[in-house]
Order: sequence, then C-alpha cells, then structure tokens
Amino acid sequence: MTPQDFKTWRKASKLTQTGAAAAFGLSLATVKLYESGRRYGAGDDAGRPVEIPRTVQLACAALAHGLTPADALRR
Repeated sequence: MTPQDFKTWRKASKLTQTGAAAAFGLSLATVKLYESGRRYGAGDDAGRPVEIPRTVQLACAALAHGLTPADALRR
C-alpha cells in the first residue's frame, strides 16, 4: 500500500485523519506520516520513506468490508 493508496482509502471511507487515527488506535502524527510517505524532523530518519505496516493495510481492508474489532473476535 502506497501513501496515496492509504489517503485514497481514508477519503473513500469518509474518515478525517483524526478519525482514521482513532479507528486504528494510532496517533494523528502517524497517520500524517503514512499519507506523506516521508519522515519529518532533523534526525537521522528525516526524509526517509515510511512503510505502512501490513497490520494497518489489513485493518484498512477489514474496515472497508465493514468489520470492527468486535466482529473479528466473534468469527
């Protein structure tokens, strides 16, 4: 999943960045990193690409299919 794919998914799901962060249990800053595709700041990681973890990619698919964490536990 590319940063643009993530952003497209979020918008298609009618979620704000804050809403997406809440849905995944992530910080708003992390969602912004996933969408920008690059790390911010002046440290050694600045400017390096950000990889969207497989767990977040799977969560996007689950949410797109209407699953919630409680639904997943019942299956």
